[in-house]
Amino acid sequence: MKTLLWLICTALLAVSALADDSASDLAAKLGALQQNGASVVRLKMEVQGTAKSTLQLQIKQRRTRASTEVVYLVLWPKERAGEAVLLRKTGDQSASGATFTPPNTVRTLDSSQMKESLLGSDLTYDDVVENFFLWKQQAIIGTEIVNRVSCDILESKPGSGQHSSYASVRTWVDRRRDVPLRVEKYSASGQLVRRIETTRVVTNDNKQAVPANLTVNGPRQGSVTELNGSSIKHGVSFSDREFTPAGFMEVTPARSASN
Repeated sequence: MKTLLWLICTALLAVSALADDSASDLAAKLGALQQNGASVVRLKMEVQGTAKSTLQLQIKQRRTRASTEVVYLVLWPKERAGEAVLLRKTGDQSASGATFTPPNTVRTLDSSQMKESLLGSDLTYDDVVENFFLWKQQAIIGTEIVNRVSCDILESKPGSGQHSSYASVRTWVDRRRDVPLRVEKYSASGQLVRRIETTRVVTNDNKQAVPANLTVNGPRQGSVTELNGSSIKHGVSFSDREFTPAGFMEVTPARSASN
């Protein structure tokens, strides 16, 4: 009996280790797809609810495994054109950045402000720079059908020294295309804070399937943000100055729209 029990325990441990390896491999693949170098994105962001707004945005980003730099520039409407947000994150350190309002108002953002809304949307600053697929704790906790697609549910948790606004994140991954179809972010108490649904998947210029349209539900009552990505271009060259508040003052929406 003891021998049988030992064999069962050994088998269970082997299955558990295999599942952890599979989760780590999946997270590493998704993390690498997110930290995929320099790119520029055109995006429509529509906030529905009490505080309605529609923005046309250009997003410049430089993403590597070691660091992330992102600039959101408002192209339209005319009265908000030129507004910009700069966000930076290095390794496991907390994010920081700055906002710019034309003609010359710069506001510095520190780690305590990363929970604030990004340009009035249901996303926070942390949401757009944090790559939870690089967190140390990854596990596949089940499977579920999302939009008639079978998905593995990957649960990510930050490890020691990794700072986040969230205690855990669950991602429903279409394993055929390795695309997240749903993301849910939870607080330390286990409360669902934010849900992000993929409503359209396209093939980008790198021949990879990527989410193009997203719906974001956050903690604000009755507020929903729709994101519609119209284009993305990889392998773009940026100057370091473009990722500084001083660089914002040299960029006009008309010039950005032609990029």
